[in-house]
Amino acid sequence: MMNRDNPVWLITGCSTGFGRELAKLVLARGWRAVVTARDASKVKDIAEPHGERALALPLDVTNLAQIEDVVAKATQHFGRIDALVNNAGYGYLAAIEEGEDHEVRSMFETNVFGLVDITKAVLPVMREQRGGLIVNVSSIGGITSFAATGYYHATKYAVEGLSESLAIEVKPLGINVLIVEPGPFRTNWAGPSIKQSATVIDDYAATAGERRKQTEARSGKQAGDPVRAAQAIIDAALADQPPLRLLLGQTALELARKKLDFMRGDFDAWEATTVGADYPAG
Repeated sequence: MMNRDNPVWLITGCSTGFGRELAKLVLARGWRAVVTARDASKVKDIAEPHGERALALPLDVTNLAQIEDVVAKATQHFGRIDALVNNAGYGYLAAIEEGEDHEVRSMFETNVFGLVDITKAVLPVMREQRGGLIVNVSSIGGITSFAATGYYHATKYAVEGLSESLAIEVKPLGINVLIVEPGPFRTNWAGPSIKQSATVIDDYAATAGERRKQTEARSGKQAGDPVRAAQAIIDAALADQPPLRLLLGQTALELARKKLDFMRGDFDAWEATTVGADYPAG
């Protein structure tokens, strides 16, 4: 379980969106925080009013030397790390056939391998403490999929699978894992932060192409409030038994339930064929 007595939070991707709002709320509670972004000057305004309770540090999660530096400085300054929030990440719009190899691999480096590397750097600290919380910011896109975001879904499905295994491994050591699954929120995700393939194939205009347009049109009008989302993460972190999964927003809840129903429909309809793949009993 996370230490609730003046916990230390290490949050990635704090220049905008969830990371920024969460860092502000954590510090407003009087807690301590390591506030990181690729460009540390973009988070100085969050940290400076809080003096010694806040550290603003540069962190690109694809840079192992920076990860080691941040974890070392956090433990030197605060003596512990109670919550790690893996929030850094971004999206990419492309039909699967349109996907550009370099862009896809770069997104995996940030969204998956960056998350893995900082988690592995923080785990020895949490194991020694016999306590902590790892918050992995996934997405409703880690549960259900749409046209044009297949590669992004692939990164988030990877985070979900990793997180489930991690939760089993670290629970006996007093460490919890929380997977956060936001729906559409008014962050920069669909705006300045998103990348798109330069390749566009006309045959996908009605599917991936249409979704690209919808994503751009929705930016800034989403129902989700990042401040309320950040508060929801804190509420879950303070629970005696944090959930493994925390959906954020009405849209996420509806889409997740729809996916469950869709899966159950296939499982039930094909039950005889499924069971028939085993050796006969007896």
